[in-house]
Amino acid sequence: MSAQLTTARKQLSQIRSLLRQGKVMPAAQAYHSALVAVLKNPLMKSEKEEFERLLEDAAHHMNNDAELRKVFPLTISYKPGNEREVLDVVASLLKALEEAAVAEAQEQLKMLEVRKTEELERGQRMLDGHQYEDAQAHFRALVSQFNDDPQLKGEIGDRFLKAGRYEEAFEYLAQALDESPESVHLYNRIGIALRKLGKFEVAEKYYFKASKYTGNDPHLFFNLGRLYVDWGKWDRVAKAAGMALKLKPDFTEAEKMLKFALKKQ
Repeated sequence: MSAQLTTARKQLSQIRSLLRQGKVMPAAQAYHSALVAVLKNPLMKSEKEEFERLLEDAAHHMNNDAELRKVFPLTISYKPGNEREVLDVVASLLKALEEAAVAEAQEQLKMLEVRKTEELERGQRMLDGHQYEDAQAHFRALVSQFNDDPQLKGEIGDRFLKAGRYEEAFEYLAQALDESPESVHLYNRIGIALRKLGKFEVAEKYYFKASKYTGNDPHLFFNLGRLYVDWGKWDRVAKAAGMALKLKPDFTEAEKMLKFALKKQ
């Protein structure tokens, strides 16, 4: 017996066990793979009889599996000689299982997004009520559940930023940026948080990093100018405001910033 047929025999023998474990997709894949091997390889009479029995038994177990029937109501009517017809039916079964798996995954993702939104709003209510310690504990627990979601961390950071809680804002924004360094808007948010904390040199470094990703954002240079205003670096204020105006000539706030900086100089 060839190696392919030996594998096919093993696959067919495992189908009942796979179904008992709720592994419908692996069971269908095993049947399909084994049937392909049977069709491709010449069989001795004893081998042919053995595989006919194995294929019929496996089809019986699949036809009587409740979970499989929910997804695929058609019966796998195996009889010796109709292997190719059965192969088409099993191929349809696999397609139906794949579509069901995709639909289930999409539904789960949708439910997770709904849950995240609800938990974000719950935390926001704590922030609105100035329950900052409770909000921090709540958001940390939420992040631990969705640890690989930089967008969520950035959203939490934004909420702390708007609440005037700059240390917490920096904590979450920095985590988000570490995982998604191409997200330029995060550099801006971090820069604002650090400026409010008086950490001017660190904030400047973040703005410079952001400029490497996009040198054509006038608001980036305007926010850099605001950093220099708080820092009292008036020559740098003028330069940043000038860059913002070069990119956006009708940027009224940047024009005011430039005039103010020139007066201070």
